[in-house]
Amino acid sequence: MSTQPTKELESFPNPAPERDYEINFECPEFTCLCPKTGQPDFATIRISYVPDVECVELKSLKLYLWSFRDEGHFHEAVTNRILDDLVAKVSPRSMTVEGDFMVRGGIHTVVRVSHP
Repeated sequence: MSTQPTKELESFPNPAPERDYEINFECPEFTCLCPKTGQPDFATIRISYVPDVECVELKSLKLYLWSFRDEGHFHEAVTNRILDDLVAKVSPRSMTVEGDFMVRGGIHTVVRVSHP
């Protein structure tokens, strides 16, 4: 597996697909760029999901989130993109992604998106 940023997510078989259980990730070092100013935006990304057949592999998730570091994204767009990419990869029973962005221009932004 790479140690460079990548958009390629990996998964592994759910060890208990017969039951519903929740997996939670908190990624406090997320960074992307403001598409208007090019300045860095910092956020904590929280992911909660109930897996179905596949689970998200953590190292690939770290490298995937790292891949946004030099890209310009509005908070709403990047949070929705993360949800869409994760749902496409592991088809969870349910998933919520929250982007909790640091204050910019005196405004604290939290974007929460869910599937289904």
